[in-house]
Amino acid sequence: MIAELVKSNRSCRRFYEDHHVELKTLEELVDLARLSASGANLQPLKYILACQSQMNAEIFSCLAWAGYLKDWPGPEQGERPSGYIVILGDSTISEDFGCDHGIAGQSMLLGAREKGLAGCMLGSINRKALREILNIESHLKILLILAIGKPKEEVVIETVGPDGNIRYWRDAEAVHHVPKRPLQEIIVASHASREHRTD
Repeated sequence: MIAELVKSNRSCRRFYEDHHVELKTLEELVDLARLSASGANLQPLKYILACQSQMNAEIFSCLAWAGYLKDWPGPEQGERPSGYIVILGDSTISEDFGCDHGIAGQSMLLGAREKGLAGCMLGSINRKALREILNIESHLKILLILAIGKPKEEVVIETVGPDGNIRYWRDAEAVHHVPKRPLQEIIVASHASREHRTD
């Protein structure tokens, strides 16, 4: 069910690195992105796939993980992703990529969850270094990176407390807690005819 996939699709930052992600799997995820909605159907996104350990290590060196966890530098050796999808915007097609990369990223992460994998959508990237490492042409803008692998950590959803704090945190057992605002707080208006009301 889509609801269960969405609930389980949490940002995962620790993986079983020895669980290899096949290139075919990454291609299948990108195919989900290909079939997803695109503003004006321009389809300006392009992708670089990596699932080889040396290249993965070089990509990893360009990433910053979990900004709210100030004392955690990111996954250690053995807990790093075994696959990456770099999302690029082709400026020869469009100069404005709107929310295309967010839509594509979500489609791919939901596809990963369906396959028993998990991922993290990363925007904190050393783009200059990554461009050099991957020899990315100048007309391709680096938008996001998806880290993909077999999840090693447990992530649970909490309700934002009265203090309004939305920062994720880890407990003593390394369980990752993600506060979410309650539904009644984010719906600011509802308009329904009387015969369709449920109250």
